[in-house]
Amino acid sequence: QVQLVESGGGLVQAGGSLRLSCAASGRTFSRYAMGWFRQAPGKEREFVAAINWSGDSRYLANSVKSRSTISRDNAKNTMYLQMNSLKPEDTAVYYCAAASLIGSVAANYDYWGQGTQVTVSS
Repeated sequence: QVQLVESGGGLVQAGGSLRLSCAASGRTFSRYAMGWFRQAPGKEREFVAAINWSGDSRYLANSVKSRSTISRDNAKNTMYLQMNSLKPEDTAVYYCAAASLIGSVAANYDYWGQGTQVTVSS
């Protein structure tokens, strides 16, 4: 089992920045690829970003690619999502997840956090 806890969400004005964190406990964090997903009200959960176990392979959704960075610190059992130039359409609950292999499909992730709310005001 891997337990995941997100933090760093909040209310921010359009154009602002946030850094989301995902702290892991339980099984060895460095064994897992990690991902960020988000879900806005009335919408499907969508892929945001993913990083492999070592951090040398990273994917970002086109909607955030030019504005965001995903990273991890295996020594701290923590993953991060730095989001800049935030837009109202970034408003959602952001979830972190762990999987055996890096990917963008939510169904392939085995462990999920409870989510952190990000609200971007216009």
